[in-house]
Amino acid sequence: MFLSSLIDGIATGSLYALIALGPSLIYGLLRVLDIANAAGLTLGAYVGLKVWRATGSLALGIVAGIAASAVFGLGLQRLLYRPILNRGPLIPLIASIGTFIAMEEAFRLVFGPYPFAFPAKLGLPTLRFGHTVITGVHLVILIVGLLVLGLTWFALRRTRLGLYWRATSQDMATAEAMGINTRGVVAAIFVIGYALAAVSGILLGINYNTVYPTMGDIPAYKMLAIIVLGGLGNPLGTIAAAMLIGLVETFVVMYAGYVLPRDAIAFIVLIVILLARPQGLLGRSRKAA
Repeated sequence: MFLSSLIDGIATGSLYALIALGPSLIYGLLRVLDIANAAGLTLGAYVGLKVWRATGSLALGIVAGIAASAVFGLGLQRLLYRPILNRGPLIPLIASIGTFIAMEEAFRLVFGPYPFAFPAKLGLPTLRFGHTVITGVHLVILIVGLLVLGLTWFALRRTRLGLYWRATSQDMATAEAMGINTRGVVAAIFVIGYALAAVSGILLGINYNTVYPTMGDIPAYKMLAIIVLGGLGNPLGTIAAAMLIGLVETFVVMYAGYVLPRDAIAFIVLIVILLARPQGLLGRSRKAA
């Protein structure tokens, strides 16, 4: 039971990290909590589902979902955020929340209010080790999650884009004066952030075999808890916080039962950790401190 819970917790944490990593990268650059990223999650799930149903190819569905969500994120960055960034953090936050709510209503109008099944076969077998069972979906989530998180660490620490992201997040004006194309960096981060949202939305749809207009609600507020717990704009802290919340949720439900709603556990963990460590697990980014 312990090993099964551990694997389930790591898979859940990997999925949470995929959900929260994009908004964390965006916050590190713009100091904006991008709630609309959860709409990119739902959009990616719907497009992936529709393309998979039309073609029978899950790979094509994933690519289409990523492309749709990335274009949506880039459009938001250029048309919504860029004109209002100089008006303080509250105006972009309100605009982001309004966009998220409007997109949920748009999904309801376009795709209908009822959930769709997403019974895609991932091609990986269910593994059994004694009483421990790892489903094919969990295997895919683990593989994709660990791969994306590893690539994120490498990109932030070993690539030019990561160097530009760190410079821009510390001081955008100075980075621009040093010759860095800060607009290009912001656009690239939005594309990456919304692509990650699409991947997490498709994995959520397959894992729970359902896609519906408001499927971004719970990820939206859980994403906020993870970003704050990880240290506002700290991507590696976001990953650590996501793993912690995934493991705590799984073990609490396994050993204590549903004494309280599972989705409330993230905020209890947030409160407990911040009482002991107000700067978050790995500390806030320098500019946010």
